[in-house]
Amino acid sequence: MIGELVKYPASSGISREDMIEDARSVIAKWQAETDLIRKHFMWSDDKLWCYGFYLWKSRQAAEKAHNEDWQKAVQERTGIAPEISYFDAFMILDNETGMVTVED
Repeated sequence: MIGELVKYPASSGISREDMIEDARSVIAKWQAETDLIRKHFMWSDDKLWCYGFYLWKSRQAAEKAHNEDWQKAVQERTGIAPEISYFDAFMILDNETGMVTVED
Protein backbone atom coordinates (compact mmCIF):
# COMPACT_ATOMS: atom_id res chain seq x y z
CA MET A 1 0.00 0.00 0.00
CA ILE A 2 1.02 3.57 -0.60
CA GLY A 3 0.23 6.46 1.71
CA GLU A 4 -0.05 9.83 0.03
CA LEU A 5 -0.22 13.19 1.77
CA VAL A 6 -1.49 16.15 -0.26
CA LYS A 7 -1.23 19.70 1.12
CA TYR A 8 -2.74 22.87 -0.33
CA PRO A 9 -3.89 26.25 1.02
CA ALA A 10 -7.34 26.50 2.61
CA SER A 11 -9.70 29.20 1.41
CA SER A 12 -9.32 32.24 3.63
CA GLY A 13 -12.12 32.71 6.15
CA ILE A 14 -14.00 29.53 5.19
CA SER A 15 -16.23 28.02 7.87
CA ARG A 16 -16.08 24.39 8.96
CA GLU A 17 -19.56 23.85 7.48
CA ASP A 18 -18.38 25.24 4.12
CA MET A 19 -15.27 23.08 4.30
CA ILE A 20 -17.42 19.98 4.86
CA GLU A 21 -19.75 20.93 2.01
CA ASP A 22 -16.79 21.42 -0.32
CA ALA A 23 -15.40 18.01 0.68
CA ARG A 24 -18.79 16.39 0.07
CA SER A 25 -18.79 17.79 -3.46
CA VAL A 26 -15.88 15.48 -4.39
CA ILE A 27 -17.02 12.30 -2.62
CA ALA A 28 -18.38 10.67 -5.80
CA LYS A 29 -15.12 11.35 -7.63
CA TRP A 30 -13.06 9.61 -4.95
CA GLN A 31 -15.56 6.75 -4.53
CA ALA A 32 -15.12 6.04 -8.25
CA GLU A 33 -11.36 5.50 -7.75
CA THR A 34 -11.22 1.71 -7.56
CA ASP A 35 -7.60 1.70 -6.37
CA LEU A 36 -8.27 4.11 -3.51
CA ILE A 37 -8.60 2.32 -0.18
CA ARG A 38 -9.27 5.29 2.10
CA LYS A 39 -9.18 9.08 2.06
CA HIS A 40 -8.98 11.38 5.07
CA PHE A 41 -9.99 15.04 4.71
CA MET A 42 -8.01 17.18 7.16
CA TRP A 43 -7.73 20.87 8.03
CA SER A 44 -4.85 22.37 10.01
CA ASP A 45 -5.55 23.86 13.44
CA ASP A 46 -4.48 27.29 12.19
CA LYS A 47 -7.06 26.93 9.35
CA LEU A 48 -4.39 27.80 6.74
CA TRP A 49 -3.89 24.38 5.12
CA CYS A 50 -5.98 21.52 3.81
CA TYR A 51 -4.59 18.02 3.72
CA GLY A 52 -5.76 14.85 2.11
CA PHE A 53 -4.32 11.59 3.37
CA TYR A 54 -4.93 8.71 1.00
CA LEU A 55 -4.23 4.99 1.12
CA TRP A 56 -3.81 3.56 -2.36
CA LYS A 57 -3.22 0.08 -3.75
CA SER A 58 -0.23 1.46 -5.70
CA ARG A 59 1.80 4.60 -6.25
CA GLN A 60 0.84 4.46 -9.91
CA ALA A 61 -2.83 4.83 -8.94
CA ALA A 62 -2.01 7.80 -6.68
CA GLU A 63 0.00 9.53 -9.38
CA LYS A 64 -2.73 8.91 -11.95
CA ALA A 65 -5.41 10.43 -9.70
CA HIS A 66 -3.26 13.45 -8.84
CA ASN A 67 -1.88 13.96 -12.32
CA GLU A 68 -0.62 17.20 -13.86
CA ASP A 69 -4.14 18.35 -14.82
CA TRP A 70 -5.40 17.86 -11.25
CA GLN A 71 -2.37 19.69 -9.85
CA LYS A 72 -2.88 22.61 -12.26
CA ALA A 73 -6.54 22.86 -11.26
CA VAL A 74 -5.56 23.08 -7.57
CA GLN A 75 -2.97 25.73 -8.36
CA GLU A 76 -5.51 27.77 -10.35
CA ARG A 77 -8.02 27.53 -7.49
CA THR A 78 -5.61 28.26 -4.62
CA GLY A 79 -2.73 30.13 -6.21
CA ILE A 80 -0.20 27.53 -5.01
CA ALA A 81 0.72 24.13 -6.41
CA PRO A 82 -0.17 21.27 -4.05
CA GLU A 83 2.62 19.51 -2.17
CA ILE A 84 2.50 15.73 -2.53
CA SER A 85 4.46 13.19 -0.46
CA TYR A 86 4.41 9.39 -0.73
CA PHE A 87 4.96 6.76 1.95
CA ASP A 88 5.28 2.99 2.15
CA ALA A 89 2.21 2.12 4.24
CA PHE A 90 3.57 -1.26 5.32
CA MET A 91 1.23 -1.81 8.27
CA ILE A 92 -2.12 -0.41 9.34
CA LEU A 93 -3.66 -0.75 12.79
CA ASP A 94 -7.40 -0.08 12.83
CA ASN A 95 -8.63 0.13 16.41
CA GLU A 96 -12.21 0.56 15.26
CA THR A 97 -12.31 -2.89 13.67
CA GLY A 98 -9.48 -4.44 15.66
CA MET A 99 -7.68 -5.34 12.44
CA VAL A 100 -3.97 -5.14 11.67
CA THR A 101 -3.08 -5.22 7.97
CA VAL A 102 0.49 -5.96 6.92
CA GLU A 103 1.37 -5.20 3.33
CA ASP A 104 3.88 -7.68 1.88
